[in-house]
Amino acid sequence: MNKKAIALALGFASLSSIQLTAQAANIEAGKNAFETCRGCHTSPGASNVYPTYYVPKVGGQVAAYTAAALTAYKTSNRPHRTMMANTYDFSEQTIEDIAAYLATATGGSAKAIANGGDAKKGKELAASCMACHNGDTNEGASNPVLSGQHANYMERAMQEYQSGKRKNALMQSMVQGLSADDIKDIAAYFTSQKGLTAVD
Repeated sequence: MNKKAIALALGFASLSSIQLTAQAANIEAGKNAFETCRGCHTSPGASNVYPTYYVPKVGGQVAAYTAAALTAYKTSNRPHRTMMANTYDFSEQTIEDIAAYLATATGGSAKAIANGGDAKKGKELAASCMACHNGDTNEGASNPVLSGQHANYMERAMQEYQSGKRKNALMQSMVQGLSADDIKDIAAYFTSQKGLTAVD
């Protein structure tokens, strides 16, 4: 390879490196972008308006899942007016940045609010859920961590999958045969486990 070809190859390599760096998630930028979200997601036990359920804990959540959830709100595939309003103008980069930040934000309160369900029964019922919801936060993981989440938020999520308000064919098939008591018990089980935190 002559000198001109080598220089050209190095130039392309440098350009590719710059482009990849520009597209990589930026945790500090994500922290700054998250400022408008702190009013709800940093207060342990903060409740949503009717229908009342606790605002979910998002500290330590899998980045790929958070990005998918924010995109679903942005595109109105998840019906929540406040979240839709907060995400409508997010760029893909902003979503990736926030998701990367939240994956590292594990220093907040771990307190999870229970619902009085039977966690032991819930563990049995949740056996089929564990293939996906096993708490894996390693690089490449895409399924959400449920351990340590507020119980009535999880109940609400499962109800929305049952009704079709949340669009996910696999989740809809998994929850269709569950009774209200089953849902309550599954939520109780996951809430009893250590995992997610509020954002500090």
